[in-house]
Amino acid sequence: MSQAPEALHSRFDVHDRKQFEIKLEYQPTGADETRYLVEAYLFLPSSLNIDAETYPRADFYADIHNYVRFKTPVMELGELLSSEGSPLVKLEAWQRTGLAPESDVVYQAKLFSCVLRGALRRFATTVETRCDARSTEAGRVDLESVVRQAGESVPVVLERFRAWLRATGEAKLQEKTRASLRLVDEYVSLLVEQFFRRAVADMDALPRTGPWLPLRKGLMEAVLREESYRKEHRLRSVLSPTGDNEEYMQRLGFLKKFCMNVLFLSSRRRQRRQGWEEVLFAIAAGVAMAFATSVALWAQVRFTQVSLNFFLVAVVGYMMKDRIKEGLRRMFSRVAATHLYDRTTDLVDPVTARAIGICEERVDYGAAVKVPQAVSSLRQHDDFLTVSQGELSEAVIRYQKRIVLDARLLPRSERGLTGVTDILRLHVGRFLRDMDEPEFALEYVDLEDFSVGHIRGAKRYPVDLVFRFTVMEAGVRKESAQLVRLVLDRNGIQRMQNFVRAPEAPVAASAEPGGSVPVQPAALRAGA
Repeated sequence: MSQAPEALHSRFDVHDRKQFEIKLEYQPTGADETRYLVEAYLFLPSSLNIDAETYPRADFYADIHNYVRFKTPVMELGELLSSEGSPLVKLEAWQRTGLAPESDVVYQAKLFSCVLRGALRRFATTVETRCDARSTEAGRVDLESVVRQAGESVPVVLERFRAWLRATGEAKLQEKTRASLRLVDEYVSLLVEQFFRRAVADMDALPRTGPWLPLRKGLMEAVLREESYRKEHRLRSVLSPTGDNEEYMQRLGFLKKFCMNVLFLSSRRRQRRQGWEEVLFAIAAGVAMAFATSVALWAQVRFTQVSLNFFLVAVVGYMMKDRIKEGLRRMFSRVAATHLYDRTTDLVDPVTARAIGICEERVDYGAAVKVPQAVSSLRQHDDFLTVSQGELSEAVIRYQKRIVLDARLLPRSERGLTGVTDILRLHVGRFLRDMDEPEFALEYVDLEDFSVGHIRGAKRYPVDLVFRFTVMEAGVRKESAQLVRLVLDRNGIQRMQNFVRAPEAPVAASAEPGGSVPVQPAALRAGA
């Protein structure tokens, strides 16, 4: 994970062939408001025909998918069994006292699945990293301990949860509550199957001898147990080696949304800029009307009202009034675009219905974008890139997002939620429309017999994205920047290149600041 200032972490990934994803984690460390500014500069070749007319703001925002949720509490498998903040421990306490309302029980059950998902995902990521060809022998030894511990702990966690679930049969719960708990149980079973299966697939490069074979066997036995468990309970979320598994994918997607909705923040959008624009437009109309009225009064004094001269002056005055009004509207609209954000959204806790912060967004094009020197310097990796800036025309789009979080309203103690995760996906489909064919046949002459053949030539387009992150907290402003390059062709994203992040620059806050990775869908790598 690439790391920005202390209160902000970021990660870049290719979600699929057409979507680029950035995951931001806001972690307020103070006791008051924390402000985050995320700026993204997109540098597009002019041949892609992207500008304010061909790609207006409404289309840009339509290509952005934003998901804002609380950061999943981080707990290891052992902590799920013993920690006071563990949702599983809280569910067992409710079973003994019966004091919590049913809505809280469903909430804790869903949160349990989210925490378990995070622990299993970290386990699978660890296995993937340690199984890499570059991993050291010490890393392999440590991997053996990690896999063995997961294989022993996960069945215990599942048994504790299902024992609690069976015990709830004696409680008088509503049918909707019971159905919700059954769905959580199904999702938990799928999570174990999915991440364990992924771990076994990543261990394929390990030797077939020594401890690795029984470790693989142990993980697959857990997978088969979960599959049998779902069959026994007549659940249709079972993989079929010969079918298309449409229902399996549908149920998995639904269960993920159903269980993780306890973390997602709801949004209340406000048309803040539109209100200010209406005020400015009213001022423009008033100025134009004042001019027309002045001309009319002057003409009334200078000429008689039934004369041709008075008629002509009145007509010209009305014409000028109309032009003054439209001119002022355009001028005020540019002023509003410069100083106001396009969209303002309240971030609302779905449980308490309290707004814990706001999110403001804006996008600028072309001449309205002033590229800072710090951003330009990140792209100067070689002579080609250094010279091409200013020599070759390119379209520049700047996207800004400002997040203000009130740390006092985060449910730290009662629910263990301390931060906010912001997932932003950009669909690049519009960038591909005017691209050339992705492959060409190039003539090639063999040097031995001078025969002429053809070789493959790939036509691809580099698109640079520079992200600048600013955090303002406790009177200190921290800044960092990151360059990411997407290599595109007409079929979509071919690869992503990450460049070294610029170092942080902490300063006293005085004013608010205005390796190559091949494509592999993140959804498939993450498993869920």
